[in-house]
Amino acid sequence: MGDRLQDGSRVCIIGGGPAGSFAALHLLRLARERSLHLEVEIFEPRDGRTQGPRSCKGCAGILSHGAVHNLASLGLQMPPEVVQSELRSYVVHVQNQAATVDQPHRERRILSVYRGAGPRLRQGPSLAGFDAWLLDQARAAGARVIPTYVRRVAWDGRPIIYGDAAPIAADLLVLAIGVNNRHPLSSKFEYTPPQTAIMAQDEIVRPASWPDGKVAGFFGGLPGLVFGALVPKGPYLNVSLLWPGAEADAIVRFYTAHAQALARFFAERPPSLCGCLPLIAVRPARTCFGDRWVAVGDAAVTRLYKDGINSAFLTAGAAMAAAVEIGTTAAAFAAAYAPACRQLAADNRYGELIFRTCQLALQSSLLARACIGCVRAEAGGQTARRIFSRLVWGMLTGDESYRDLFRLLLSPVAWSRLAGEAARVLRERR
Repeated sequence: MGDRLQDGSRVCIIGGGPAGSFAALHLLRLARERSLHLEVEIFEPRDGRTQGPRSCKGCAGILSHGAVHNLASLGLQMPPEVVQSELRSYVVHVQNQAATVDQPHRERRILSVYRGAGPRLRQGPSLAGFDAWLLDQARAAGARVIPTYVRRVAWDGRPIIYGDAAPIAADLLVLAIGVNNRHPLSSKFEYTPPQTAIMAQDEIVRPASWPDGKVAGFFGGLPGLVFGALVPKGPYLNVSLLWPGAEADAIVRFYTAHAQALARFFAERPPSLCGCLPLIAVRPARTCFGDRWVAVGDAAVTRLYKDGINSAFLTAGAAMAAAVEIGTTAAAFAAAYAPACRQLAADNRYGELIFRTCQLALQSSLLARACIGCVRAEAGGQTARRIFSRLVWGMLTGDESYRDLFRLLLSPVAWSRLAGEAARVLRERR
């Protein structure tokens, strides 16, 4: 299909978050295997080592088992200071009912990290952030990091990058800016960013009584709230609410609605250390590649609500393999990259069905109590039989595909157990 990268080809990556760093790492590994010398440049103005929003990416910062495994496949092992907590259980709250869900697959590690350097109002030195560490790995592998904003990308037979210095012509442009920055591509690229939803984020001090590996998860309780989570990160808790249309008072409203459940840990509302309302991608970009350019990570397609870091790894890997092994034309990306994007998007459709079904079901007090009862009944059982525990764990961590979770949801065993628990709840009410 032509237009393969050659010795001396310049690849410009806009964005130095996980998608951009993974693109560089995949590309440089593939180039080394073929004795191909490439000029790989990452344009990223942030150093990732400043506390607060200037370095943060506005997400919960959870690495699924798949992400941890895939890091190892690149020969990368996170240093202990980057790992804030290892998540082993969730306490799930639904309509004033609670149940504990332990990690169904004990061998599968789920980790929390800071994408930046910790909360804006943190006292003391900055924390080690995942993004800065990963960007350092890309730099060590041979990428050049250029600390500047890309103002505009024009087309003149190839992408032309305009930043703070002289224009740069790229043999391949990789767009890895996520969805919280305005993209710089001219209309000639015909790029339309993904559809987004709003999350509400905060950081608070973790109470001494809060177990390090335990997450509090909340479904419902407020109109439109899909789910909320309090995730331990070392000395702090990340408060993360998926709440389309969330406004500035979202966190306060959440605390008020769940005051009873949180009273065990907080005598009064905890002070905010670093709040924001970031966007997350919920639908893929309509066009995420063309001649000599490709979008990866959130800028293209990502796992619905969860596992964004692993999605960045997968999309970046597929895109760079297409560029090196086939070519940098739109036809090459259509043949070797588009299938990976379609696979993620197809799995997300199962995720949409799961979350929509759960939102509707949990509005019923009877079904909510029955679901919690099913989770409690599975405690300590064999992994293969823990249907509701796996369903909840997968929804909150992204540790299983939505397609597999949907199959669990529709299984006759799940409905039989749910019906049995619903009957028990009705008997207790009489």
